[in-house]
Amino acid sequence: MSSSPGTSARSPDAGHTVGAAWTDAPCPVLIVDRHGGLVDINGAARKLLPAAVRGDWLHEHVPSWLTDAHQRIGEGQHGTRAEPLNGPIKERHYEAHPTATDDGDIVWWLVDETDRRLAQAALTDAQTRTEIFSEASSTLLSTLNVPRCIEVTAAMAAEHLADAAVLVAPPKGRRHPLTYATRGGPATQVTQLVDVSGVPGLTEALQGFPPVPARWINPADLPDWVTPDGFAGPVGSVIVAPLPGHGVPAGALILMRASTEQSFTEGEEVFARLFAARAGAALSAARLYSEQATVTAKLMRELLPPPLSSVNGVEYAGGYRAAKDHERVGGDFYDVHPGSDPSQDTLVVLGDVAGKGLDAAVLTGKIRNTLHALLPLTDDHQRVLDLLSGALLTSRQTRFATLVLASVRRRGSRARLRLTSAGHLPPLILRADGTVEEVHTRGTLVGALPAVTAHTVETVLAPGETCLLYTDGITEARGGPLGDEFFGEHRLRRALSECVGLPAVAVVERVQMLAAQWLGAGRHDDMAAVAISVPRTGPLTVLNGRSRARNRSST
Repeated sequence: MSSSPGTSARSPDAGHTVGAAWTDAPCPVLIVDRHGGLVDINGAARKLLPAAVRGDWLHEHVPSWLTDAHQRIGEGQHGTRAEPLNGPIKERHYEAHPTATDDGDIVWWLVDETDRRLAQAALTDAQTRTEIFSEASSTLLSTLNVPRCIEVTAAMAAEHLADAAVLVAPPKGRRHPLTYATRGGPATQVTQLVDVSGVPGLTEALQGFPPVPARWINPADLPDWVTPDGFAGPVGSVIVAPLPGHGVPAGALILMRASTEQSFTEGEEVFARLFAARAGAALSAARLYSEQATVTAKLMRELLPPPLSSVNGVEYAGGYRAAKDHERVGGDFYDVHPGSDPSQDTLVVLGDVAGKGLDAAVLTGKIRNTLHALLPLTDDHQRVLDLLSGALLTSRQTRFATLVLASVRRRGSRARLRLTSAGHLPPLILRADGTVEEVHTRGTLVGALPAVTAHTVETVLAPGETCLLYTDGITEARGGPLGDEFFGEHRLRRALSECVGLPAVAVVERVQMLAAQWLGAGRHDDMAAVAISVPRTGPLTVLNGRSRARNRSST
């Protein structure tokens, strides 16, 4: 050892004071005196520090983290054991364990921790990626709203994978929807005309082709539209990842890191593509749901009963409640078809298809469309019912329906009605004096036999009188005090008798309200009702709980 102030001469056997096993230890071992001079090193240490020999200074061969630690221990009490230290030596990472000898020297045992740390880092990285995947799955699949799913994808990519992200959606016409996101910032969506060919691999990614390796993309060649506002510094590394969808690509994801950050590693590039694949599946599912929801909404509009109003001085109002509150359509239906001019009848149809839910609603749609095609023949109810029944028998369905047809024509202050029932409950007439009459029309089911047997009845509505068409879901609503009693026709008649002089919409609302109150939370069938009313011309007064009209001449 080269001489230095305070350095004492040591014998070659000084290391034996800590046992001869140190010389054969698999890990590097350094014996250092309290002044920082190398007393001895074993074979593993010579391989690690080939230039080190006895008598050299410790700081000449090892990093400062180890020499500083030795100096701190040397200034303390001999024989104490310090906590393990760690740091890099020659591109490897070591954990240093000091042991004080009786001679005042420190024996440093250097344990190579490089592989363990790499394994630990790989495990931590895998756990982090698993957490990101779990978060991405739960977050992306929790929404079927396409714009929201796009925003979440861009924001998560910028937060976990890069400094900034741009999601390029398939073009709408000549423009591309773009969603920008930076780490810690909100996602913004715009639609603009851009040249996707200016980004290497983007055109291919939008067409569903395999991605271009990140090393092929020169960040300096990126067009200005790619870089989001607020991005710090020039782009230093880029990944273009396709967003695969169900048969049709869902778009592409551009990930960027600033030049001040570490470039994307190969593992990060693979992880980014896995993330993009998961995001593409979520986006594709959201788009598929959106498309199906749009189609369903359009079809539903055709299946739902239409809103009703006044036609040629006659009021029409309808109400419908499906058998299940979460369903919007079912087997009950109604329609009002005004004539092309006031001299022609208005056709009112109310029916009940066997069954409930969407299957029954499909048949109601077929019946309504068929009746619409038969409107030129509605002067003859019998013929219309026969043609409709024949059309149902020749189709693939096996359900039948009950119907009631009402042809209405205003004549002066009154309205003439022709009513025909085909297996349906007879209509009820509310007269101006509160009397409720049953229209004695009867007939057979539609769709059960080629020919329908039906009887048409004519009647007249005076001002203030109403004709109610209804389905058995109202009279067979099971409820009451014990929950097992039908609402019944007698309760319906009583409820109707209390609606004298009320407009058609109020009559329907009251009938529905009383039936719903009778039901409570019980189960029920589809319920539908249509009121046909001739309004009074005078103002209304209320006497003994019943509405009465006063002639203007009597005031």
